[in-house]
Amino acid sequence: MERKNILVTGANGQLGNCLRNAARGSRDNYIFTDVAELDITDREAVARMVDEAEIDIIVNCAAYTNVDRAESDPATAELLNSTAVRNLADGVKRRGGTLIHISTDYVFGGEPYNVPCREDQKGTPTGVYGLTKLHGEQQIAESGVKAIVLRTAWLYSEYGRNFVKTMLDLTATRKQLNVVFDQTGTPTYAQDLADAIRAIIEGRMYEGREGIYHYSNEGVCSWYDFTKAIAAEAGHTGCDIRPCHTDEFPSPVRRPAYSVLDKTKFKQTFGMSVPYWTDSLKTCIKNLKENEA
Repeated sequence: MERKNILVTGANGQLGNCLRNAARGSRDNYIFTDVAELDITDREAVARMVDEAEIDIIVNCAAYTNVDRAESDPATAELLNSTAVRNLADGVKRRGGTLIHISTDYVFGGEPYNVPCREDQKGTPTGVYGLTKLHGEQQIAESGVKAIVLRTAWLYSEYGRNFVKTMLDLTATRKQLNVVFDQTGTPTYAQDLADAIRAIIEGRMYEGREGIYHYSNEGVCSWYDFTKAIAAEAGHTGCDIRPCHTDEFPSPVRRPAYSVLDKTKFKQTFGMSVPYWTDSLKTCIKNLKENEA
């Protein structure tokens, strides 16, 4: 099978680092970049990189992900989450290549859903972050590039700042913690998503399967349930974790109250099983403990 050149953007983030792990031993050639190596908001720089490195596939892990700050900085969020995505789409399209783009459950939230969100459901974002990510999806569709869009949710890993690492610290150091119970979704271990992306690339399963797909771990929980599971797995029994309402934590943005993603299409199309969220959480916390040792 012909060796492919794969450009990974946002390679210093959670998913990018997990893709570095997933790509080890691959017969394909992965090129990992972050802003220091490639400014994806620079259309000409993207085109030059794609041409010079003869890129066949771009995996776009780069994004403006600070949900609160996006409300006061919509221009930068739009630049990174939409305009830059079009640059990547146009760049790889010129070579007849494929874009694998990471999107988010935050494209939903404005409707009172109580069943898992499907790919063909209308986007109803409640804030700038979700809106700009939806714009990025629309840019891909308008460009005509061959693309796989993977919407994910509640991403965590051993890398960078994320909810699991924050709660490990807080439940170890505080006697009491209030966590919202009225926002429901599914945590996603970034390594699981990275492994799925490699499998799609390795099996050339992106060919003829273009479209939007949902990928998060299996199962459903609230942020409160998630925190309880984190503390239990870490053995942090000294913290009294209490459920509270979202409105007890003032925020510039309204977050989705229910953004569980339906993964049926992904599993049927790519023939992959998806790990249950508590199993993946155990793996991540085990790795974090081993890294501390």
